[in-house]
Amino acid sequence: MQIISIHLKNIKSHRDRELTFSSGINVLSGPNGVGKSTVFEAIGYALFGVDARDFVTNIDRFLSIGAKRGEISVVFKTGNDELWKVSRTVGTPSKWLLYKDTSSGFEVEEHANAEETEARIAELLGLNNGRRLAEQFKLVIGPFQNEFLGPFVIKQQTKRQEAFDEILGIDAWRTTYKGTSDLLKAVQKKIEVLTAEVKLLQDQVAVLPQKQEEQKSIATTLQQKQEELQQQQAALKQTETLLVDLDAQEKTLATLTAELQRTADRIKDGTDKIADKQKEVETSTKAKGIVEASRAGKEAYDTAETHLTALRTKEQQRRTAEKEISTLEKEAQRLTQSVTHEQAEITKIEAQLTEEETGFTATRASLQPAQSLLDVVAGLPAQRSSLEQLKADLAQMTGRRTGLEEGQEKLAEGICPFFQEQCRNLEDRPAQDLFTQKLTDLDQTQAALTTQISALTQQVIAAETTEKELHGLTVRLQELDKQVAALATKRAKNQERAAKLETLKQQQATAAAKVVEHKALLQTFANLDSEIEQAEQLRKQHQESRDAYTANLKDAEELETRLQTLEKWQTKLEELKQEQASRQAELTQAQAAYQAERHQQVRADKDRLLTEVATITQQIENLTKDHQRLAQEISTLQQLQEQAAGKQAASASYTEKEKLVKFLRNQVFKNVSEQLSERFREEISLRADRIYRTIAESDEELHWGEKYQIILRDMHDGQLRERSDDQLSGGQTMSAVVALRLALLQTIGARIAFFDEPTSNLDAARRENLAHAFRAIDVGREEVTEHWYDQLFLVSHDVAFTEITDQMIQVGE
Repeated sequence: MQIISIHLKNIKSHRDRELTFSSGINVLSGPNGVGKSTVFEAIGYALFGVDARDFVTNIDRFLSIGAKRGEISVVFKTGNDELWKVSRTVGTPSKWLLYKDTSSGFEVEEHANAEETEARIAELLGLNNGRRLAEQFKLVIGPFQNEFLGPFVIKQQTKRQEAFDEILGIDAWRTTYKGTSDLLKAVQKKIEVLTAEVKLLQDQVAVLPQKQEEQKSIATTLQQKQEELQQQQAALKQTETLLVDLDAQEKTLATLTAELQRTADRIKDGTDKIADKQKEVETSTKAKGIVEASRAGKEAYDTAETHLTALRTKEQQRRTAEKEISTLEKEAQRLTQSVTHEQAEITKIEAQLTEEETGFTATRASLQPAQSLLDVVAGLPAQRSSLEQLKADLAQMTGRRTGLEEGQEKLAEGICPFFQEQCRNLEDRPAQDLFTQKLTDLDQTQAALTTQISALTQQVIAAETTEKELHGLTVRLQELDKQVAALATKRAKNQERAAKLETLKQQQATAAAKVVEHKALLQTFANLDSEIEQAEQLRKQHQESRDAYTANLKDAEELETRLQTLEKWQTKLEELKQEQASRQAELTQAQAAYQAERHQQVRADKDRLLTEVATITQQIENLTKDHQRLAQEISTLQQLQEQAAGKQAASASYTEKEKLVKFLRNQVFKNVSEQLSERFREEISLRADRIYRTIAESDEELHWGEKYQIILRDMHDGQLRERSDDQLSGGQTMSAVVALRLALLQTIGARIAFFDEPTSNLDAARRENLAHAFRAIDVGREEVTEHWYDQLFLVSHDVAFTEITDQMIQVGE
């Protein structure tokens, strides 16, 4: 298999990094703290399912600072060249997904849970040997840096043996041997317990015959009591039948007596009610006369009340009108004041605006520039151009003068400096005369140009000053334009205010008109107070008649109803008296037929029989319970008897098991783990010795001892010497551990391995030898060992590995 690449996102120092690996040896290099070991941890977490808490105490420390969630993706190739990808997130919730490469990209392979995902990855890696992937990684394939020496340096032999038995997968035999010790003790203990239980059960079953005889005696007594109960129940039934007849006679007497008493009570109550009803009839007759006499006064009162109600309504209308007039007067007064105020303000503002406008006009006239100034500024560009031209001419004259001075110096003797012959351009004149004349002409021309430049410069300065003055006037005119525009805005607002004043005047006129209108309406209520007073006097005059009519009206209206009720009650009273006579006759006949003494005797007989039946029933119940109890006890004793027989058989079976366990422990389990350990140690020692000799370049022989201790053998002073544990130096221990781990990886069939700083405690020579040993394994040199891995990963700062690596990966750059 081969790991193709890894992508880390928010994992410790790796915010977003992807690394690609080659087959063979891959070396991760870089300064401390850049996250080299983190790459190995990430592979262990994502591909082998190692818990993040095995790397850090708190899972949040496995994430980059500030990150809430991280993710690791590993792409790998199996032995049949299939491409797969596994990804695992860090954080809650954690997802572990496996993807298969298809023609359209990586697609997720569905798994029910993380255990199924791990089993599938183990199958793809060829590591489905029954041990969890995480354990294989931590123990052999990629032990952490601080655990590289791990169990090799454990001082206690027993713990060291247990650790390597677990790594080699033979711990099950040793564990089984130890476990069966407890099993043997448990079987022997079980035999002792069964023997004691059988004796106890046999002692309990000894009382079984006595219990069976006692049950038979109780069954006979129970049958006798049941026959006696049947006789007493028959006598009780006859007595109850007779008692029912006597109870019915007694109940009839009680019913007739009660009904007769109720009839007498109803007659008395009816007589009292008829007397009361007669008084009500008399009251209603009297009330009817009063109602007829006061009817006319009551009607006059109602008429006066209706008229007074109408007048009160008008009075309320008058009050409402008075309130409205007061409100309208206040509104009219407010509007008048507002009109006066607004008129004054509008006139005042208009005068202020006119005054400001006059001032702006005068200011604008004073800011207009003179035409002479405009003409001066207009000629400024031409003056600047002329000045620049004059300065250029002066510079040209200066250059020509410099050239003449150089020529005068070179041709002073009249000989050409290039051809060394008489210069033909002098025309038989002395060289000094020719150059002197030309220099004099140039000086005169330069003086004239300098004068012109000076005069023109003064003109330009004056024109620029004038230009600045004109610019100032322009700025002031722009500000004046803004003020004039603001003045126009103020005048527009004042005109809007004047327009609103007209609306306000109309509202004031309307309010004044409404005041006049409402005051005219108020005159219609001039006689209202006198009309109200007359209506109240009329109502008071007929108040007494109305009260009498109202007080007696209800009684007068109920006269007819009361007369009918009185007649109905008198008829019912006669019927009750007849019913009373009939009930009295029935009661006399029933009293003659009833025998009270006979009734009491039958009741006593029933109570006696009930007591006897209850007593016998209780005796039967007790006998039944005793019979059931004995039956249960007999059944329990019989079950105990069966249990005793079963336990005797079980004891015999456990005796056979004891013999079997002793045989397996002494003949099988004890020897297999030792034999497997010896076989593995011999095979690993042979391979590790070759690798160690390459690393150490010595004649020392590396051997893995019986308790998995590292042993080095050599000849010293002609004698075989063995050294182990504390007798070894740090370099020897580290070299031996590296050799043993490489041999161990080959033995368990791992095709990939990780080594984090394997050169610790090694000197320069050993580090270089270790690097060549890795390469020798990679190519399968026989003097070291055959090629067994597809990929080897190392974290190292050692330059020795740069010569043998298939890929050097710089982390942190």
